[in-house]
Amino acid sequence: MTHMSDLSFTHLDPLGRARMVDVTPKEPTHRRAVARCKVNMLPETTAAIVNREVKKGDVLSVARVAGIQAAKRTSDMIPLCHPLLVGAVSVNFEVGDDFVAIEVHVDTVDRTGVEMEALHACSTAALTVYDMCKSADRGMVIGELALWEKTGGRSGVYRRADGADGAESAAGDGAAT
Repeated sequence: MTHMSDLSFTHLDPLGRARMVDVTPKEPTHRRAVARCKVNMLPETTAAIVNREVKKGDVLSVARVAGIQAAKRTSDMIPLCHPLLVGAVSVNFEVGDDFVAIEVHVDTVDRTGVEMEALHACSTAALTVYDMCKSADRGMVIGELALWEKTGGRSGVYRRADGADGAESAAGDGAAT
């Protein structure tokens, strides 16, 4: 387990002021990130989504486009996030009895990772689901937003363990992915 004293914050200069990390010396490599979250709701709300009965329109289609757009605009919203060329974004949904699960994959060939793009896209898709359904179900809860996978770059592969503890595993160690 990583302790706070083991962490170094690369977005702080020696005086503790915010700075943007210099990635110019790095070589561009293929990088990928996967993020997931869930919108919990009433069963009547998921039924309305599946049956396309939501008055604002096709919830999942609009949420998919919102997620894609968010991935491309992440650096506009996260102050120290580098602008980068997003090569591909996919936003997928699983509709359960009382939830919509969202999974986003983002790929690039660049000098820095796309974790923030995947997380931003996932949360924006979830917020769009909420916005489109709020007139019928204001009790919806957005949660479980997490990075599930990251590949590429100097730090290598990260895969979130299947368990609730959020422990990470390295590629090839036999851990569940």
